[in-house]
Amino acid sequence: MSGKASYIVGVDVGGTFTDLFVLNEADGSARIVKVPSTRGEESRGFMNGVAKVTDSASEIATVVHGTTVGTNALLERKVARTGIITTRGFRDVLEMRRRDRPQTWGLRGSFEPIVPRNLRLEVDERVLADGTVHTLVDLDQVMVQAQALLDAGCEAVCVFFINTYANPSNEQAAVAAVRRLWPNPHVTAASEVLPEIREFERCSTATLNAALQPVVGSYLARLEGDLRAQGFAGELLIVQSNGGVMSRQTACDVPVRTALSGPAAGVIACAAIARAAGFPNVITGDMGGTSFDVSLVANGEAALAAQTSIEFGMVVRSPMIQIETIGAGGGSIASVDASGMLQVGPESAGSIPGPACYGRGNSRPTVTDANVLLGRIAADRPLGGGLLAAMDAQKARDAISTHVAEPLGLDVMAAAEAILTVANAKMAGAVRVVSIERGHDPRQFAYMPFGGGGGLHVCAMMREVGVGTGIVPRYPGVTSALGCVMADMRHDAVQTLNKTLAELDVADLRQRVDTLAASCQQRLDSAGVTFVQVQEIIALDMLYAGQTHTVQVPVSPDALNHEGIRAAFETAYRAAFGRVLDGIAVRVMNLRYARVGVRPKFDLTVLAPQTTAQKPSLGVQRVFHAGQWWDAARHARLDLPVGACIEGPAILEQPDTTVWLEPGFSATVDTLGNLLVRAL
Repeated sequence: MSGKASYIVGVDVGGTFTDLFVLNEADGSARIVKVPSTRGEESRGFMNGVAKVTDSASEIATVVHGTTVGTNALLERKVARTGIITTRGFRDVLEMRRRDRPQTWGLRGSFEPIVPRNLRLEVDERVLADGTVHTLVDLDQVMVQAQALLDAGCEAVCVFFINTYANPSNEQAAVAAVRRLWPNPHVTAASEVLPEIREFERCSTATLNAALQPVVGSYLARLEGDLRAQGFAGELLIVQSNGGVMSRQTACDVPVRTALSGPAAGVIACAAIARAAGFPNVITGDMGGTSFDVSLVANGEAALAAQTSIEFGMVVRSPMIQIETIGAGGGSIASVDASGMLQVGPESAGSIPGPACYGRGNSRPTVTDANVLLGRIAADRPLGGGLLAAMDAQKARDAISTHVAEPLGLDVMAAAEAILTVANAKMAGAVRVVSIERGHDPRQFAYMPFGGGGGLHVCAMMREVGVGTGIVPRYPGVTSALGCVMADMRHDAVQTLNKTLAELDVADLRQRVDTLAASCQQRLDSAGVTFVQVQEIIALDMLYAGQTHTVQVPVSPDALNHEGIRAAFETAYRAAFGRVLDGIAVRVMNLRYARVGVRPKFDLTVLAPQTTAQKPSLGVQRVFHAGQWWDAARHARLDLPVGACIEGPAILEQPDTTVWLEPGFSATVDTLGNLLVRAL
């Protein structure tokens, strides 16, 4: 086509595949593209996918990207060499943490901070907890230490001074001095990234941000350059871990907010699909090649957490969708440990060399090998995106026989089932963490699997957890890419107050809200994106005097007074703990503000099947299940019309995934093309 740019493209780069969801605003049509990822050169896989969308990137109006570049860089510790300039006496905040340990119930384990001690340098300055400047910063010392870090080969620097949440003046002066000397823009001020009480969390978040700036910044600059070279003249937006999107420049400034952005986009899509299908309460399970990511959506809204740990000791305090991650993906390796117990994951074969059945040199069995050997994945079926034309079932058999069946004294088919039983149990445990352990009854929720492997385990997960309905979305393998297209633009801000409710100056509070609103609105305006409307979210972190942990209290703008705040706190506290504590003073720790630019939404009915008549099955495939062989009908899932009902055992195939329907279960196609799975 030619003329006005009309494509909106969501792109999710995974460890195995790069997924694209393409919406054509001109005619309302949608399609998916799946290409192999290029590990280490993620932008090349990205551009390979774009080339399959259109011959000219000038036809693309907006690209929304969920990226794992930052997360992977932290997990693999492939970040920029970074230094810290801090208050004298506080160079070890990053290493001391909260005096936690990798093994909660043992004394084993070690922790290596992302910045070594010789690159954490001190200067004379001090701000007290009430904001009083006790000692002005010595800028000559700051310049000397900055030069020392440059001489040591640092590419990025974080300036972190104590108590800057109360008064950032010393830190701001130091940062201005460093920026005059530093040869690149990779200078992070802790008070700009997180102006919130708690020294370790602020130091950790700001330091990780500094370490990621060169990595994420260079990746996004390269990516945008490649797009512009192909004629792209639209907006490049990046998904944040809070489920919103931000401009490329904001992502370069605060790349720490991209942590877990890919899984977050998937949760956003699942929430929207489930709401449209009539299920406001849903548990999502993203099963990719390496991990299984679980989240919970209640009353149509994904739950947000104030902070997370990317790995032990790597704490990021920034609003993000609550996601529980375990090593249970299609590439997770099965092994028998020294005690004779069967283990699955967390080690993964990834996409290179991949599962044994890929025939690329790996001889150890994976979850995918078990599914292939049991017949749940047809070995002769091309693997999505052109990664493989077929798989080698014999190599899967040999790997399982050598590494699992023989050590455990099992038949090879029983060993393959055992691998899946262990994997399913691990995944069910993750579901219980986000549901039962947080006060939710999973039986009141539907379960929505997505990712390339989610559909293979939907029935097993429903049995394990007790969920009554499974919802397999139309395109499970590209759900995160779909979420990129659906996400609104969102910016969060926080400011510590640390006052009792009685001391709180309401006029000052409203002024702070206005200031944060203006700052967030400026971010929205700079993105150059059209919004349907702009919403604001105001919340206060509150607690009773003497307590440590806060309760997040949503407050409407017209309730920003002592009576309204107290009523909102008691409602939130009672909901969390079942009671309130009369006669104890209430403290307001932090003000949280979010501004949401609502982007135009497309009608989910574009995903609905266009066929009206059900085609015959593709034949019968032998599947081993529950200790015996079954004849399972094979169906082309995308050819099933609305209202079609398939009873198990059955295999439903599509380019981006396979759905295994166990005996005793049925699947019905709803008006949006979802499969509603239920026990017979």
